[in-house]
Amino acid sequence: MAKFFIDRPIFAWVIAIFVILAGIIGINNLPVSQYPSVGAPTISLSATYPGASAQVMEDSVLAVIERNMNGVEGLDYMSTSADSSGSGQVTLTFTPETDENFAQVEVQNKLSEVLSQLPSTVQQNGVTVSKSRSNFLMVLMMSSKTMGTEEIADYVERNIKPEIQRIDGVGTARIFGSQRAMRVWVDPKKLENYNLSMAEVSSAISSQNVQISAGELGALPNVAGQTISATITVEGQLSTAEQFGNIIVRSNTDGSNVYLKDVADIKLGSQDYSTATRLNGEPAVGMAVMLSNKGNAMATATAVRKRMDELKRFFPGDMTWSAPYDTSTFVSISIEKVVHTLGEAILLVFVVMYIFLQNFRYTLIPTIVVPISLLGAFACLQYLGMSINVLTMFAMVLVIGIVVDDAIVVVENVERIMSEEGLPPKEATKKAMSQISGAVVGITAVLISVFVPLLFFSGAQGKIFTQFAATMAIAIGFSAFFALSLTPALCATLLKPIPKGHHVEKKGFFGWFNRTFSKGTHGYEGWVAKLIKRAVPMLAVYIGLAAVAGLLYVRIPTSFLPSEDQGSLMMMVQLPAGATKERTDETLKVVDGVLQNMPEVDTYLTVSGFSFGGSGQNMGFGFITLKDWAERTDPASGAAAVSGKITGALMGKIKDGFGIAINPPAIMELGTSSGFELYLQDRNNNGHEALLARRNELINKMRQSPMFDASAVRASGLEDAPQLKLEIDRAAAAAQGIDFSSLRTVLATALSSSYINDFPNNGRLQRVIVQATADSRMQPKDILALTVPNSSGVAVPLSTFVTAKWETGMQQSVRFNGYPAMKIEGAAASGYSTGQVMAEAQRMVNELEGGYSLEWAGQSREEVKGSSQTYLVYGLAILAVFLVLAALYESWSIPLAVILVVPLGFLGIVLGVTGRNGFLALFGVAPQYLNDIYFKVGMITVIGLSAKNAILIIEFAKDLQEQGMDAVKSALQAAHLRFRPIIMTSFAFILGEVPLFFASGASSASQRAIGTTVLSGMLVGTILSVFLVPLFYVVVRRLFKGKTPHDDAPHEAQTGHTA
Repeated sequence: MAKFFIDRPIFAWVIAIFVILAGIIGINNLPVSQYPSVGAPTISLSATYPGASAQVMEDSVLAVIERNMNGVEGLDYMSTSADSSGSGQVTLTFTPETDENFAQVEVQNKLSEVLSQLPSTVQQNGVTVSKSRSNFLMVLMMSSKTMGTEEIADYVERNIKPEIQRIDGVGTARIFGSQRAMRVWVDPKKLENYNLSMAEVSSAISSQNVQISAGELGALPNVAGQTISATITVEGQLSTAEQFGNIIVRSNTDGSNVYLKDVADIKLGSQDYSTATRLNGEPAVGMAVMLSNKGNAMATATAVRKRMDELKRFFPGDMTWSAPYDTSTFVSISIEKVVHTLGEAILLVFVVMYIFLQNFRYTLIPTIVVPISLLGAFACLQYLGMSINVLTMFAMVLVIGIVVDDAIVVVENVERIMSEEGLPPKEATKKAMSQISGAVVGITAVLISVFVPLLFFSGAQGKIFTQFAATMAIAIGFSAFFALSLTPALCATLLKPIPKGHHVEKKGFFGWFNRTFSKGTHGYEGWVAKLIKRAVPMLAVYIGLAAVAGLLYVRIPTSFLPSEDQGSLMMMVQLPAGATKERTDETLKVVDGVLQNMPEVDTYLTVSGFSFGGSGQNMGFGFITLKDWAERTDPASGAAAVSGKITGALMGKIKDGFGIAINPPAIMELGTSSGFELYLQDRNNNGHEALLARRNELINKMRQSPMFDASAVRASGLEDAPQLKLEIDRAAAAAQGIDFSSLRTVLATALSSSYINDFPNNGRLQRVIVQATADSRMQPKDILALTVPNSSGVAVPLSTFVTAKWETGMQQSVRFNGYPAMKIEGAAASGYSTGQVMAEAQRMVNELEGGYSLEWAGQSREEVKGSSQTYLVYGLAILAVFLVLAALYESWSIPLAVILVVPLGFLGIVLGVTGRNGFLALFGVAPQYLNDIYFKVGMITVIGLSAKNAILIIEFAKDLQEQGMDAVKSALQAAHLRFRPIIMTSFAFILGEVPLFFASGASSASQRAIGTTVLSGMLVGTILSVFLVPLFYVVVRRLFKGKTPHDDAPHEAQTGHTA
């Protein structure tokens, strides 16, 4: 293969140019995201039952739907949540491999089976099925100095929301506000005066506000001579408040009429009053945009902004828009930072190569090949349907050193043959390639085999690792291909001939470097000889080092992903149960004061009546955008520190309830908590009171434990609240001729907003809603004063057969996989990891009596899944290397000498991570370098690279021994000749990781995590392996005498890296 390309260098360049073009096209077309799409397909069913309590919503709506969903194919777990505002949701989470479109169809079919069993009001309002993610991609804010928020919300619902929902990648949009509705505010006292009931009002509107399809004048069959036909229109639906006011509720026998305006105040209002938003303390209308399950954050956010810019020229009056909360900004900056790191890594690798090769042409060849190999990987990523994300870009940074190594092997071998034999570049290249082609293929097979086990991970970690492993394997494959095609073609055309035996003594820096390195090499050879003579003590030291690595490893806290400063925070405010929206709005004004005095805060928006934990009048939420990272260089102004400062200030200032700021998790689609999320399940149906007691007991235990951050441990959702229970004396009701349907109609219409039908308003059908006036439903006596018509048509006050009493009741009902459950969120205290506190939480739940169990949710669930697979993947990686080497050498013993280096790299990793955590501890900073996804990625990479370094020595020693040299001499000779190329390639790789190791700003936690692992692993691993690998070879050869490898193994021994 190499000979073909040496004779046809233009052919090699043509292939390279095709790869470059494909790579450039790939980069332009590849979606950009922070992480691969890791969230499992999720489908949500939402229902509304105005006026229903959480228990009624659960029993009559959600439980009916939930029971029928159990047989859906691919369902992983299911949760339901109902709250006292009459809204409920069933969330179905599927296994990652499930086709979400097929799942949605199956869910729709299952829903249609039970739709008829749901209350008629729920059916009228509709059950919506959506497959968007629950987290917000961005929040758009619309504001005006001249328009009211009701008017803005109606415009947004009509003209902006549909446009945004049509954008590819948008799952759904949620307005914090509401479109217009015709509100009929009925005065119960006036009804009583006219002896009317709520049911009669509703019936009058229902019968007199109807669409009439009258037909056609002159319709066929018509009479002879008919010369005209025309459509007949009848104004059946009413469109103005005045027209609704003229609806006749009752016609009296004396010819007089009672009109709707006589008993009600009719005006255009909002369909819903439950939420309100403020931007930087000023009233505005917010709209949250949620990604579809397969949507790309960057592309979707860009499309949304572009569409909003197109729409703004149609905005009425002085209405403006902004996007104060946008998670895609951090994604963009993160990828930009990694691209800069990639450029810095290539530059540093070039410097290392130039210092060692000391010839610009020799250095230029690997420098040309590196970007082409990376572009080849980008081209394949597009074909495989992957994205440009932090993981694929980190893989590009890590693979630079490996790609350079392949090119250096070729260049150095060609240079050695030219200087030793005086051959012209073309002939020297042909001879060099005949010697090393097999070895290049062999080492490539070893390196690729290391990353294959990462494909066996399942869940979110599996999706993350798949993209990393695929990028590494593809780039390494391209590297090997170009080492056998483009690199030899470049050597044959770019290198200058060298006279036989020609050796120029370098002067200046290079002369000093060569003399120093040569001296160091001789000293190194002497040390290796001494170590081989002390084989037994050294093996004991090796075992001791491996044991130290193991001990340090188990002390490293576990985690899922490092906590990043994403430039934004989330805030939750909760008032005492039963608090009104007015009190919540007053508390949010206190929040305004706190945030306006925080120098790190750029913009913020608050929402009253909403929270991810549940919606209610006593809930509030906020999104805080921090100033740019360049303005927040002090560690005390990082997101986690600012979150602590805001929480402390809120705790001190808020008197009515509490507020906390939360640093969002690394992957938003896995939940809204960066700590842990769990559901405490009641498996024995002990009842709500018992579950609540156990939950509070668990929370108290967590708050008292030093492992948990007491301020962050909280119950997620709505707490039990005072409820007014109406007790009906059925005998008294029957005696007065009152039936239950009349009573139900009165209560449902007067107290909750009763949706009657629709009316046309500016080209859109909107709802007609009837409700009692606000002042007639504020106190228990107001409720008891409501009247119900009896069988004789006489209005009877509720107080004659109904009594009211206060009790504490459930505001939110939650179920997980069919069992009653309560959600708890929290975080680890400083010095502890999420892995440690999760294990402690599991222990605490196991100690609870009465059949209670724990289910993890969100990021915590994925962390548990991943940790159970870790050792299997490490084992498979080592086994894969062993088996490939056994096939390569046709020997079971020699691969053992290679595998023995793995603990050395492992030692380097744990020393690096423990060292950096120890250094932080001196300044009172909690450990930031944990056993997380990046640790695992680094570990796998170091296993492969450590094996490659060992192969460089062992391959040469094996060939020398086959030529008749004894094991010790062959090991020493191999160590001498391989020392320079190992140091050069390893330090090229290590210096390439320096920008990651010292990263700062956006996405720096991830960069430092992977940089620390790989750099420390390779540094310590390389230093120890160059001394210990010759010893391993000698020991293994002595233990397995007579098992001589065949001579047809690859002969990288003859690559002849010059010392």
